[in-house]
Amino acid sequence: MRRPSVIRAGLFCCLAIGFAMPSGAAADAISDKIEKERKALEQLKDQIEEKRRQADEAGRKRESLLQGIQTLDERVLHVRQAHQEVSRKLRKKDQEIETINLQIAKLEESIRQRQDAIKARLRVQYMEGRFGYWKTLLASSSYGDFQRRLQYLSAVSERDYGLMETYRSDINHMEEAERQREAARAGMRSYKQSTEKQLHEMNSVKKEKKLYLTKITQEKESSERALQELERSASRIDSLLRELEQRRRAAAAKPPPGGYLPRGSKGALPWPADGSVISYFGRQKHPTFNTYVQRKGIEIRTIEGSLIHAVMPGTVVYADWLKGYGLVIILDHANGFFSLYAHASKILTTVGAQVGANQAIGETGDTGMTGENTLYFELREGAEPVDPLQWLAKR
Repeated sequence: MRRPSVIRAGLFCCLAIGFAMPSGAAADAISDKIEKERKALEQLKDQIEEKRRQADEAGRKRESLLQGIQTLDERVLHVRQAHQEVSRKLRKKDQEIETINLQIAKLEESIRQRQDAIKARLRVQYMEGRFGYWKTLLASSSYGDFQRRLQYLSAVSERDYGLMETYRSDINHMEEAERQREAARAGMRSYKQSTEKQLHEMNSVKKEKKLYLTKITQEKESSERALQELERSASRIDSLLRELEQRRRAAAAKPPPGGYLPRGSKGALPWPADGSVISYFGRQKHPTFNTYVQRKGIEIRTIEGSLIHAVMPGTVVYADWLKGYGLVIILDHANGFFSLYAHASKILTTVGAQVGANQAIGETGDTGMTGENTLYFELREGAEPVDPLQWLAKR
């Protein structure tokens, strides 16, 4: 009765020993299996990394389209500022070269005059011969005459010596000036190369922005998203102006000297920039998205870098980037009116600054959702937009 149990125990021990001490073939099979699992794990890691990359790319695509435009605008402005700085240095170097040229011209004239004087003295000495001085002294009629002649000849000799020293000094100054001019010219060549490089980079980024705008307009989904973002930016402006209006009313702020707009101001305000109106107040077709929008201001086509002027005295309440609008300046005129200036290339004022009527507050450009140099201008009575053309002076 006990034999089957003994047999089963023996078989179990054999199997256990077999697992504990595998043969060479069994070990190879296990190694192959581990290698396959390792490769499968590496493939899984690659798949996870690819999914993560795709997710990151999708996230970037979901980023604000207007933020992409602003990033390009910031790059352009950075390069433009660098270009302006190099151009300033180039003008300074040009003035330096002009100053050196004038200095060299004066030295050349001085050297020419001294050369003529030296030649004249050499002709006299040649005519007098080697013993000219002795002849003059020996021709003296008395000791007093001899002393006078000796003093005269000493003075002539000192004058000749001074003439030669001045001539040598002018030559040295001329050589130094020419070295300075060559160094200045080398610096100018370097600056010119820098400006050419910066202009090329600026044009490249502008081209990139143009392609970006084209892509937005051609893709329906991108176009709709961009319009939605523009609407959000416009709502932000409305909220900001309503908040400012409420603060002003709550504080019962007094208007600045001059009070509210005097009678006759309507149709007489100075223009914010020189140029022609290309987009009007009210329902207008958007030039980028080929759809109708309700415009709260006007657009003026300008020359890049033209000055932006305040249309009335006021306080700067906003001077920064605003998605879709580029660089924006908002003025509180403390008389119930606000004015907004957008697409600037440079801001020449700061928040809190007091500005006068027709004072320069910025420079025009093409920042924001625009493909050309324009100024977008809004005039608000409180938070409500009014047609600027009814208030600006007739042209």
